[in-house]
This record gives sequence, C-alpha cells and structure tokens, in this order.
Amino acid sequence: QVRLAESGGGSVQAGGSLRLSCRTSGYAYRSYCLGWFRQAAGKEREGVAAIYTGSGSTYYADSVQGRFAISQDNYKGTLNLQMNSLKPEDTAMYFCALDMTPACQRAQIYEYNDSGQGTQVTVSS
Repeated sequence: QVRLAESGGGSVQAGGSLRLSCRTSGYAYRSYCLGWFRQAAGKEREGVAAIYTGSGSTYYADSVQGRFAISQDNYKGTLNLQMNSLKPEDTAMYFCALDMTPACQRAQIYEYNDSGQGTQVTVSS
C-alpha cells in the first residue's frame, strides 16, 4: 500500500525559505512520477514540481522555476521540495503525489493516483 506523508510546512516571511519533505513507502517500481502540487484557498490546484524516474528529468511550473528545487533521497525514502525566495502567492496547502502508470509523465501532478494529506505553507508580506 502506497503511503505518502508530508512535513515541513509552516509560516515564513516573504523572501524566506522552507523545506518540505514527503516520506514515501509501499511501492517498488523503477519508473514512476513523484511530485508536488498545491492548492490555495479559493483557487484551483497547481502542479509545482515533479521527478520522472523513467527519463531522469524534472518539471517545474513557471511560477516556481529558479526558486524551488525538487529532490529525492532513495535511501531515506523521501521526496523533498526546497523553497527559496518565497512569495505571498506561494501560500497554499502543498501535497506530494505519486503515479506509477506508464503515462504519468503526461499527467497533471494533481491527478496522480496517490497523494498525501498535505502540509500548509503560509508566506506573509
């Protein structure tokens, strides 16, 4: 059974940094997609970043390119999101998500088959 558990959210002032982690377990596929999406109050879900293990590539939304960095620690079984130069518009609930279907690289991150409960990030101006 796939399990995803996010941590690391909190409150920070604009320009600050946070590091989110997602503890992952329950899967053993070599090729899968792992990513982060977010949802702000009253707004639609937005894919933020993803790792595609099949191709070894990464994806970043334009809104976070150059500020966020996604990484995976296979030894610890975690997916991380380093968020720098945070802006008030980054305020949202952040979720990690996993998909092991062959077409996952073409899917929206927020439509991946499995996701966690989320962790709140609040950025004040």
